[in-house]
Amino acid sequence: MSSHGLGPKPKDLDDMNIEIMRNTLYKAYLEDFYRFCQKLGGATSEIMSDLLSFEADRRAVNISINSIGTELTREDRRKLYSNFGLLYPYGHEELAVCEDLDQNDVYNISRDSGSSGCLPLQVRGVMEKYPPYQSIFAKLSYGESQLLDKAFYEEEVKRLCLAFEQQYPLMPHELLYVFFGLQFHYAVFFAYIRLREQEIRNLMWISECVAQNQKSRVHDSVVFIF
Repeated sequence: MSSHGLGPKPKDLDDMNIEIMRNTLYKAYLEDFYRFCQKLGGATSEIMSDLLSFEADRRAVNISINSIGTELTREDRRKLYSNFGLLYPYGHEELAVCEDLDQNDVYNISRDSGSSGCLPLQVRGVMEKYPPYQSIFAKLSYGESQLLDKAFYEEEVKRLCLAFEQQYPLMPHELLYVFFGLQFHYAVFFAYIRLREQEIRNLMWISECVAQNQKSRVHDSVVFIF
């Protein structure tokens, strides 16, 4: 964290540095949790690896979008990305140089051309290269970045619900395979807690809509679980 200029003085803890600190700590948590789950083996390792990889990829996208137009450098972005996931490592290289969510002009980086990798890319263009994430961005029209969080939450809920069943998606393909004795893995506890967190987000949004007399917007951010 010291490489980002975070010092002990309170005046140094502006909004940007607080976000860097938060994302750095969460990166360490995800990587440690991922390594722990890998050691467990079996269905727990398979399912948790997929769920944590999705979380790591989602955070990489959010970090990229939220850092556009800020003083955060491309190298700083890379340091905040988790060192695993479907986007690791090549997707991270491209996200680090993105300058817009869905600009019209997209430039490809040629790794064989000696390019420094500084050509601008759009986040949408990078993510659409990965089949599991194409459906998420297909739901969004250009300029609808405010709906991206909901699209990610909907995909997460789908994956969490599958953790309770006897089938789970094999990434990056859309095929399903069957686990025997799936009810004995630990991923169901993680999935249960995350689904309860989504219920809380739904209730908070509904409460805000009611408090502000905006009942017509209740369905804008509610993510249905079952």
